[in-house]
Amino acid sequence: MDTASKPTCRIVKPDAAYDGKQGLSYFQGIAAETVGSQGICMHLLTIPPGVKAKAHLHETHETAIYMLSGSAHTWYGDRLENHVVLHAGELMYIPAGVPHLPANLSSTPCTAVIARTDPNEQESVVLLPELDALVETPG
Repeated sequence: MDTASKPTCRIVKPDAAYDGKQGLSYFQGIAAETVGSQGICMHLLTIPPGVKAKAHLHETHETAIYMLSGSAHTWYGDRLENHVVLHAGELMYIPAGVPHLPANLSSTPCTAVIARTDPNEQESVVLLPELDALVETPG
């Protein structure tokens, strides 16, 4: 095997950000675009106080979230009828195809590590604008 094409370990510094379709800014992490990953994407997300994402789902990919600091509200389900609050030190699982909408309703930023079984940063994101108005947040 040619050493130029042989996979190798890589370090990624999450100092570059990109705007996601969901309306939030993500810190660049592990993805097909950055390291050539083939089955996973992992990055950092900080949601500023009072900010909510757009309703969306990931068609065929699971999502795992670990809340590093702060807390985030998430509405999920076909009509965003379910609601949970994820606190620092807790993990959340979102199955593939489940509509969801996260928001930071606190006065401080919240930061999480997010991993998906989609190696691409934004490929499986499907926006659901018809659900956005179902979640009203103060502000």
